[in-house]
Amino acid sequence: MACFIAVIALVLTLTGGQPPAPRSPPSTANLAARLLIGVSLIGYGLHRHRHRRPGHDRASEATPDDAGASPSRGKSSSFLATRMDRGAIWPAAALAVLLQPWGLVAAGAVTVVEADTSHGTTWVELIAFCIVATVGLLAVELYVVLKPASAHRRLLSLRTWMADHAHQAIVLGSITIGLWLTGKSVYEPAS
Repeated sequence: MACFIAVIALVLTLTGGQPPAPRSPPSTANLAARLLIGVSLIGYGLHRHRHRRPGHDRASEATPDDAGASPSRGKSSSFLATRMDRGAIWPAAALAVLLQPWGLVAAGAVTVVEADTSHGTTWVELIAFCIVATVGLLAVELYVVLKPASAHRRLLSLRTWMADHAHQAIVLGSITIGLWLTGKSVYEPAS
């Protein structure tokens, strides 16, 4: 949530909370950035689809020697990943910042450029976006606090399922968001 708020605050500070005037140089630059990000996401998704390494993201390859390590990381579990699994907060926080999907963060930033903070609905939308984007994590955290044994078992199976389907999610998500951004960038000037 802190990363969402930081990106939104930075963009709103740079734009003064007002969207750029249509067909102005900042508006055109934002349109070009959105188009570039969209095309890049499509290219990345297609690249990942074409160059998938067989079994690369399979959790089933974990060996019994990997006790305590994430099933999806197998023998390549690093010291930092092991500390994260044990709950070390600062390494996990630093890694979370570094491992953000920066293409999607950039897509969010070019979308927030169009926000007009003089309208109350814009503030409601921005706050709702931050809440909706983090509600899944908050629900998991509450589940762990309220039912730790059940949560541990179910979250490990969810982690394995996510590791097995990460490739498909990255490809589908990148292409879908890339097509949306590209389509919006092409349609907007035409309308």
